[in-house]
Amino acid sequence: MAANLDGQLVVAISSRALFDFEEENLVFEAGLAQDPAQGNQKDGAYMQLQLARLDLPARPGVAFSLVKKLLAFNEAPESPDEPASQRVEVVILSRNDPVSGMRVFRSADANKLKLERGVFTKGRAPYNYLRPLKANLFLSANPEDVRAALDAGFAAATVAMHSVHAKSTYPHEVRIAFDGDAVLFSDEAERVFQAQGLPAFQQHERDKAAQPLLAGPFKPLLQALHRLQQVGTSRMRIRTALVTARSAPAHERAIRTLMDWNIEVDEAMFLGGLAKGEFLREFEPDFFFDDQSGHVHSAAQHVPSGHVASGVSNPLP
Repeated sequence: MAANLDGQLVVAISSRALFDFEEENLVFEAGLAQDPAQGNQKDGAYMQLQLARLDLPARPGVAFSLVKKLLAFNEAPESPDEPASQRVEVVILSRNDPVSGMRVFRSADANKLKLERGVFTKGRAPYNYLRPLKANLFLSANPEDVRAALDAGFAAATVAMHSVHAKSTYPHEVRIAFDGDAVLFSDEAERVFQAQGLPAFQQHERDKAAQPLLAGPFKPLLQALHRLQQVGTSRMRIRTALVTARSAPAHERAIRTLMDWNIEVDEAMFLGGLAKGEFLREFEPDFFFDDQSGHVHSAAQHVPSGHVASGVSNPLP
């Protein structure tokens, strides 16, 4: 019987999001700058550098902690009564060439990450492969690929490469924080806020408190995490947080929407416009997702963060 990924939480991730390839990427960009019309034909120096460093493991990147902890759900159980199960699959989905892909897999092995699958497209957009992978999440350093993935209906975020790395305070918890509007939820309410201001937004949400919000791009990921949380293991848990600029009375609709979806979050922060960074610093997530680049830039000073180019705050260029 052919292998399949049915029932697993599938994360597709670019090599730069998982490992620190920023020095190598400078060489790649310099090659393209020499002759932009030639596109990926000018990546020879980059390929040679990756090949020369084949036995030098790359350092962990921004999303490394998230991936490492999620993969821990696949580790052998401590108790013989707890069945072994493949619950999470992480697939490298990269614009790298196959030669450079060898270093990615060697770096994974050196960092004790059990990665078995990868797609390397040598400069071409890789997001089309999200569909056969049935990916629940795509993380990349390339904003164009992320935008295309979101347009295709996948949860995706551009990793803020300047983010600080996750702390190691909670080794047995995968901690993930989400913004609400345009991330977990649709941007319906955000459109009211931007067009008519805060009083109109609050009245709109008060009037529709009992009417669930439509789903945003990250609802399927939250559902998949919720399922993973329910099966759990004796070693690993998931802790989620909603971190939103909403405040009372607009809080109620968000809570009722999650209840309607039969999904629980462990923490909810209704900050009423306060900067999110310091609150996220205390929660210590392995990753935070937000649709507004300003919030992402601020949060990245405290936690690993990613930009979700979705909704009214991210019009097409």
